[in-house]
Amino acid sequence: MSTEHKVALDAAAWMFNISTSVGIIIVNKALMATYGFTFATTLTGLHFAATTMMTLTLKSLGYIESSHLPVTDILKFVLFANFSIVGMNVSLMWNTVGFYQIAKLSIIPVLCFLEVVRDGMRYSKNTKLSILIVLLGVAICTVTDVNVNIKGFIAAFIAVWSTALQQYYVHFLQRKHSIGSFSLLGHTAPPQAATLLILGPFMDYWLTEKRVDAYHYTFTSAMLIILSCAIAIGTNLSQFICIGRFTAVSFQVLGHMKTVLVLILGFIFFGKDGLNVNVVLGMVFAVVGMIWYGHASSSQPGGKERSQSLADNEPETKPG
Repeated sequence: MSTEHKVALDAAAWMFNISTSVGIIIVNKALMATYGFTFATTLTGLHFAATTMMTLTLKSLGYIESSHLPVTDILKFVLFANFSIVGMNVSLMWNTVGFYQIAKLSIIPVLCFLEVVRDGMRYSKNTKLSILIVLLGVAICTVTDVNVNIKGFIAAFIAVWSTALQQYYVHFLQRKHSIGSFSLLGHTAPPQAATLLILGPFMDYWLTEKRVDAYHYTFTSAMLIILSCAIAIGTNLSQFICIGRFTAVSFQVLGHMKTVLVLILGFIFFGKDGLNVNVVLGMVFAVVGMIWYGHASSSQPGGKERSQSLADNEPETKPG
């Protein structure tokens, strides 16, 4: 594959992820804030049910090759993924928005730690500094009041580590078993859908004291749920493609572009009340840091290098 072709595919993968991620945030915000559908865990279960239907359809049409993934790896992945989803929801409920945002930012250093310990990754000075600039920029944009309580801290701790482990394992499993993004999603989406649809209503009732079966569904809210599920198929797939093509750290760092875009779209569609010097300055820092990170991590010799002993023992990864 030529360098130009790879760059084009990489850019397409990022744009696919950014567009679907921003789209689902806007749709879910309308669904929850305007129509009162506050059942986030159940909604995520519906997302994975829709994703399961997509993978089964593509497999029946021959677009997804049969592959093997050990049950232990599937269960481990689903455990991390479900704890990530529930942990993030609980963290948002129990913490201030400021501390919740700080917790999300801490996913990046945890992922770096996992790559250093498990993969023998070495980070250049420029890569480390660019990551710090991105974190600083997003923090300036999003972090306001920061109040910490014990149960909120525990929820955030579980959410951060489970999210980091889930995203690390997306890349790790594709590399270990030489399977593509569609195949991995086909293995993991069905058990995630089943567990979240079973546990989701109970978890949502615990968090909101509202029952999903008692919600008054309207035509508009039902259409928004269907639209959310449709976009989620692209979001789930694009996450696996991006992490498979790059790394979980790159996905997190460059993925903060979505935060900047959501802020910009919010100002465009919902007014400029929240637009101030701090937000603009934070956006500038974040974008500069992302550009710097992209250059540093792709430079030769690499901004991120895997130790030779580990690299020699790894199978080649099929394109996602």
